[in-house]
Amino acid sequence: MSKPATKNPPASTISVPLLDVNRGNSQIRDEVLQAIARVYDSGKFINGPDCKQLEQSFAKITNTKFAVGCASGSDALLLALMSCDIRAGDEVIIPSFTFFATASAVTRLGATLVFADIDPVTFNIDPAAIESAITSRTKAIIPVHLFGQCADMDAVIEIASSRSIRVIEDAAQAVGARYKGQGAGSMGDIGCFSFYPTKNLGGLGDGGMLTTNDPALAERLRLLAAHGMQPRYYHREVGINSRLDSIQAAALNVKLKHLEQYANLRKKNAARYHELMTASEHNESIKLPSASPNYDHVWNQFTVRVQNGQRDALRQHLSDSKVGSEIYYPVPMHMQDCFKETIVLQNSLKETELAATEVLSLPIFPELTETEQQTVVQQITSFFNESANVESQIRRMAS
Repeated sequence: MSKPATKNPPASTISVPLLDVNRGNSQIRDEVLQAIARVYDSGKFINGPDCKQLEQSFAKITNTKFAVGCASGSDALLLALMSCDIRAGDEVIIPSFTFFATASAVTRLGATLVFADIDPVTFNIDPAAIESAITSRTKAIIPVHLFGQCADMDAVIEIASSRSIRVIEDAAQAVGARYKGQGAGSMGDIGCFSFYPTKNLGGLGDGGMLTTNDPALAERLRLLAAHGMQPRYYHREVGINSRLDSIQAAALNVKLKHLEQYANLRKKNAARYHELMTASEHNESIKLPSASPNYDHVWNQFTVRVQNGQRDALRQHLSDSKVGSEIYYPVPMHMQDCFKETIVLQNSLKETELAATEVLSLPIFPELTETEQQTVVQQITSFFNESANVESQIRRMAS
């Protein structure tokens, strides 16, 4: 006797994680484990053939001449600054609306942080704010390609090149993204990438990559990542120990073959959110993210703006309904305790501070189902319906 067909549960009863790493990894589990086993059997755990293969493949997908593996995205930023001879007294312009590693890499070298405001639509650094922040001590600019969309690189490079300022792309969230046909990490002097497990190309732990079209920079990056040592036990510079493990590279080589598919699924999910939320009666309370024309957004995050001071209440409602969300980022870098001595002109970071009170990132990982997305939107709609009912009752009582 055949079993009755099972029905999908109502969307309202479904829990939706912000990210489900295991769901994606399970699909390629056997292939990844076989690749790891090959490394294990080879005994070549550092700078082995898998590392060389990953570097070559990564240079190809980013349209760069050279790619250099390292231990993390944070180290990539540090090594990039070191290779550009950034030191105490130098100023480096970065957005305040970013992850901590962008800022900490600068201060580790004793250089001075200069924070620039963001564009309110893309959340990326505002070229006009960069222009106004430049001084005679400015030695580098770090545009962050936040949430999977490139910054306005034509404007950034025009500003930098006329003053011989280095441009280091923080592309940790933008692997595979493009700007007017150019790959993220290919437009500045150096591109910095992260393979943290939550990224679009996530490893099995920490890992990073640096890209460049300059052979001298590529050679120096490789030198600095290996204690400044070349040949063995002869140290030309004081570098750091930041080499990409072969086991990480082996897993990433498997995942890299699926990167375009992952990006397309994220784009599909982003388009579905736009369709579902635009149809919602409370869409005026949510400002949706957008992809700029001629940009290829890879949607590491789907970050909405929740207006009228309702962001935190909405996030609590989603949590109570077992729907994952996250705030990237609740505290801008210039407001962090460890950077409180950094000089910031009054009202110079208004868009940054406003974004920190409004942004909320929703699930958008490649394996997210349509039913799960419907659940997310239904719970958002439910929240605003409840809020509207409460406001209506208050108005009736007041009258």
